[in-house]
Amino acid sequence: MKLTKFTHACVRLEKDGRVLVLDPGTFSETDQALAGADAVLITHEHPDHIDVEAVVSALLGSNVLQLFAPEGVAAQLRGKSDGAAERIHTVAPGEDFDAAGFAVKSFGGQHALIHPQIPVVANIGYLVDSNLYHPGDSFIIPDGVEVRTLLVPIHAPWNKVGDVVDFVIGIRAPRAFQIHDALLNASGLGLVEGHVTRFGAKYGTDFRHLDSGESVEL
Repeated sequence: MKLTKFTHACVRLEKDGRVLVLDPGTFSETDQALAGADAVLITHEHPDHIDVEAVVSALLGSNVLQLFAPEGVAAQLRGKSDGAAERIHTVAPGEDFDAAGFAVKSFGGQHALIHPQIPVVANIGYLVDSNLYHPGDSFIIPDGVEVRTLLVPIHAPWNKVGDVVDFVIGIRAPRAFQIHDALLNASGLGLVEGHVTRFGAKYGTDFRHLDSGESVEL
């Protein structure tokens, strides 16, 4: 399985000629990420995780593209995607389903708390092919499974460095790459990734930074 990292929280997976895209948001190169996609997974409704205009355009421009998302996101997209509504699927935590030939398990349920006065929205974490885990905006550790490749939310309004390190230690995946990194400049990114690299190594996790557009085989 080939993983390509895009800016912020978006990644593209390719396997056996099929393409699965996770969280093509407004900070990301959505047109490039979604080109030829067979399925899309959305973790939650925030614009940095879903570029609604780009996703609707992709749905209407394809006869095969399937989309999976929490209920609120799915309902919004059905209202904007007349003719593609049957290809938009609601996902809840604790489900197993197939997305374009990729085996997917869902975890979590809600977005991490930003502030008590900011409403908490639904958030789904996805484990793909019993390998790659994308938590969206949460530090939910999936139960009953082994994660081999972890996508780590490096920086967000809802986290701090200690939370990031504890998440990596808690999952102990053999390898990890960063996501949710567009809010930091190079100095800040280097600082946080340095902590993740150092502490992750103590618990068996090899952390590596991926530039936007860079690919790696999983």
